[in-house]
Amino acid sequence: MSLRYALLAVLTARPKTGYDVSKGFHSSVGHVWHAPDSQVYPELRRMEEDGLLSSKDIPWGTRGKKKLYIVTEAGIKDFRTWLETPFDYSLTRDPLALKTAYMEWGDPQGLQTQLDDHIAFHNNLVDQWQATIAALESQTDEVLMDRLGASNKDEWALITGYKTLAYRGLVSRALAEVAWAEEAKEEAAKLEKKFGKKVSTRKATQPLRTADEIPEKV
Repeated sequence: MSLRYALLAVLTARPKTGYDVSKGFHSSVGHVWHAPDSQVYPELRRMEEDGLLSSKDIPWGTRGKKKLYIVTEAGIKDFRTWLETPFDYSLTRDPLALKTAYMEWGDPQGLQTQLDDHIAFHNNLVDQWQATIAALESQTDEVLMDRLGASNKDEWALITGYKTLAYRGLVSRALAEVAWAEEAKEEAAKLEKKFGKKVSTRKATQPLRTADEIPEKV
């Protein structure tokens, strides 16, 4: 997915300045597609060059000006095409799963600490996203209200429903991570109890076993 589609999503609510795009991005779309301001502003300029956005200067302060970005018809068409086009899934890169798979080389207690961190991180996400869902459903979310204010009232339930659906998916995934980490803590503790806190002492230069030396069952 390209950052530009996340920015188009923000700008479909109404025209915004670069500052307002960034603010709206980090409090909404940024929850599912992270990007720093150092990427947001240059991408807005590229989108204008590509005809997806137009802009006009508006007064700022007593003498200054700001650029107001507006989605063009080409931008809307491109956004809709992206929404309706299947995407390619990224291959998994999970450092904690990789560490867990080879923890016979490490300290089991180190794994327990990292699993605790994993649980705390995802529980914090669950709390944040459940609070967002509550704000969406009560229509007290600032970003949502900005979008609803620029939409027909008969579309409000549809708009709110899709936003809520996305956050429920985030909650479900985070809870699954918590459940796995809690199970991993229990299973790792059983392995430690059975085999002790032994850490593999085989050196990198030590020859590996041949196929004939490997036991049939561990």
